[in-house]
Amino acid sequence: MRQRSLIAITAALTAGALTLTACGSRDDKDKDDAGGGGTTVVIGVDAPLTGDLSALGLGIRNSVQLAAKQANEKEVVDGITFKVEAADDQGQPASGQTNATKFVANKEILGAVGPLNSSVGESMQKVFDDAKLVQVSPANTNPAMTQGQDWNGGKKVRPYKAYFRTATTDAIQGPFAAQYLYNKAKKKKVFVVDDKKTYGAGLAATFKDEFTKLGGKVAGTEHVNPDTKDFGAVATKIKNSDADVVYYGGEYPAAGPLSKQMKKAGAKIPLVGGDGIYSADFVKLAGKEGKGDYATSVGQPVEELPSAKEFIANYKKAGYKEAYEAYGGYSYDSAWAIIEAVKKVVDDNDGKLPDDARAKIVDAMQGVSFDGVTGKVSFDKYGDATNKQLTVYQVKSTEDPAKGWKPVESGTFTG
Repeated sequence: MRQRSLIAITAALTAGALTLTACGSRDDKDKDDAGGGGTTVVIGVDAPLTGDLSALGLGIRNSVQLAAKQANEKEVVDGITFKVEAADDQGQPASGQTNATKFVANKEILGAVGPLNSSVGESMQKVFDDAKLVQVSPANTNPAMTQGQDWNGGKKVRPYKAYFRTATTDAIQGPFAAQYLYNKAKKKKVFVVDDKKTYGAGLAATFKDEFTKLGGKVAGTEHVNPDTKDFGAVATKIKNSDADVVYYGGEYPAAGPLSKQMKKAGAKIPLVGGDGIYSADFVKLAGKEGKGDYATSVGQPVEELPSAKEFIANYKKAGYKEAYEAYGGYSYDSAWAIIEAVKKVVDDNDGKLPDDARAKIVDAMQGVSFDGVTGKVSFDKYGDATNKQLTVYQVKSTEDPAKGWKPVESGTFTG
């Protein structure tokens, strides 16, 4: 399976480069769906396509479309044409659940990529699982989604067989950040802020646990409403706390203004967050005050991976208006995981989709293994990615937000 997959993805990438050069603009939808065969398999994509988080969501959608296009051009699954149906959840759990219900009702949809937010993902898991429709998130990081609510108490139970993810979890990301800040950046006193959402609060909790375990002190804690962009009161508390670093559990629409406001209030210390703030939009929102801030994000920098060179080149040639952002490579690999699972099911059924294709694709997903653009793509018994690499980034410049973040150190949590 691994060797076949390697050949498939390498060939698809090569073919994709040639095809995209010929096709030109990404907006040429008819050509995007060209190739493949007589049976249509639709891959659903759920992400925030509008609103504050749309920069990340559009990168997810575009990267899945690129994977489907390349699979069709190479005819990776004989007789199958892949199409993509994207739905906008606006970062809202209710919208995500509605989208999941619509995907389930469409019998041509045999897999879904997304969503971005863990809170949205939680609202979708049961809907997909009841319908035996496989879901692969490139960005959900809350550990409970794959290991159950008691994951931190030593009792891990996988709640949904149909749920997988290519991003590693906050059980690793938060402690990884804590180890870097305490051991390498020599930060000893932290002020912890979170947005009370599933992702933000969970990430901040795992960070704080490890930071205090290492000997660090917590100078203060606060919760904020991410829809409010006035953080003046919190900024004053941070300034008066004598903290030497701020850890924020949440996303860039609030993290950017918080960074700017706390520094203008006199707290000249770095703000640190997880993958939810690792975006050019954070640099835009924080402005020059964001210089020196940190973020961790899943995996190693895509731009530095030899395996991702063709993905980056093909993405640029495709003419997307939006950057692939933090999750583009993981979304591309998530889509390819679904394509590989479909191929396995078709190959095992004499070249045709079986009547119970959805259930069989869920089973096949557990055994998927290939070298993707972000590294090895495979899943453990909980549906979590086996690739647990993370990277620390720092804002080195703010003149061009797209080039502001620079990698500092890659590794994984060593507990």
